Amino acid sequence: MDVLKCVPVREQDPEVRAANFEEVCFGYNEEEAMAEASRCLNCKNAQCVKGCPVSINIPAFIQEIKEGRFEEAYQTISESSSLPAVCGRVCPQESQCEGKCIRGFKGDPVSIGKLERFGADWAREHGILPKKAETLNGHKVAVIGSGPAGLTCAGDLAKAGYDVTIFEALHEAGGVLSYGIPEFRLPKQKVVAAEVENVKSLGVKIETNVVIGKSITIDDLMEKEGFEAVFIGSGAGLPHFMGIPGEQAMGVFSANEFLTRNNLMKAFLDEYDTPIKAGKKVVVVGGGNVAMDAARTAKRLGAEVHVVYRRSEAELPARAEEVHHAKEEGILFDLLQNPTEILVDENGCVKGIRIIRMELGELDDSGRRSPVEIPGSEYEMEADTVIMSLGTSPNPLISSTTRGLETNRRKCIVAEEATGATSKEGVYAGGDAVTGAATVILAMGAGKAAAKGIDEYLRGKSS
Repeated sequence: MDVLKCVPVREQDPEVRAANFEEVCFGYNEEEAMAEASRCLNCKNAQCVKGCPVSINIPAFIQEIKEGRFEEAYQTISESSSLPAVCGRVCPQESQCEGKCIRGFKGDPVSIGKLERFGADWAREHGILPKKAETLNGHKVAVIGSGPAGLTCAGDLAKAGYDVTIFEALHEAGGVLSYGIPEFRLPKQKVVAAEVENVKSLGVKIETNVVIGKSITIDDLMEKEGFEAVFIGSGAGLPHFMGIPGEQAMGVFSANEFLTRNNLMKAFLDEYDTPIKAGKKVVVVGGGNVAMDAARTAKRLGAEVHVVYRRSEAELPARAEEVHHAKEEGILFDLLQNPTEILVDENGCVKGIRIIRMELGELDDSGRRSPVEIPGSEYEMEADTVIMSLGTSPNPLISSTTRGLETNRRKCIVAEEATGATSKEGVYAGGDAVTGAATVILAMGAGKAAAKGIDEYLRGKSS
């Protein structure tokens, strides 16, 4: 075995998977996982842990996999993470734990994400659950939102003995894990539902179809329902648009709506009649991970798909792996181009899109070169559907119905990074509701920090 090369992971053939919603990556089997784990140097000053937003003891669980102690590996991971099967699939490990792996300086980094996924999948397949608190401490905490931030906060608090209830606006728990990330990257029943059940096994209660700010307010939860602290992990579900002519036409979607319809209406199952049609040709505007998800979903619905992005490939914000998979599946990338108008037919439906070519100019505030229009370079492209994937902001419903809750100019809740504490006593927040749209693992890190902050706050009140 060449220790400088990682054990390759098996995947579906691109031509086959582009026509189905089954998971692209098959993951490691026991033999492969143990072989990959043996590449770990077991560093005493493990840089990989420093790169993990939830501080998993990575050398310990990898050593346990190396020795074939898979249940122990899962429990080690579960001490820090409530969603290991999710993180093993969707975390940007290349810029976090694996990006700091010492082995990676002279070869491939250890495939930490694939090993985390293996440990979580093995535990699920063998009926292993995370360890729960032996006794409750008598304190009630409410968590708003059942996405990665909310599930993490709830799981950590439950492990510490708190009586936790999650309030979810939609009819299924999981937040963006359920409605945002496609089935072929994150299976809903096999992975997401199982991870939610693991959190519930810790004693966490989940109430769905409760819209905080309409069904009940945070003030009511604290003043009438007896919750001593509240964590807001409601995400960022308000989509951005360009403000160009034609955006109100039928056939224009935000990526959020397109993915939500496909996920919660189960377009990935043949037996479901899901009322969404991509048409023959789809244009996705944007270059992030959500844009890749929307493009790859549209491809699986039978469309020719173009990704239109105003910068070059080097500036694409999506993970390299997602771009690679999209290209393998036949997604076409129209780079250094930007829409100026959605073309609409006499019935108010999309018939195409007008695009202008771009070139890169000076560096902007983000450190990337600014895209500049090339005069006279506009052209038209036929399209049946246009999907806007330009980022999202938090819905202002919660902040506007909660007394004393400070927000910033972007309508994000203001919260301390280290503890999640907001301007309202007893109310904490984290994840996309605070930062705007970001990654699953960063939301989990924020949920973990808030759980610690809530624990310290309630212990202080009790003393």
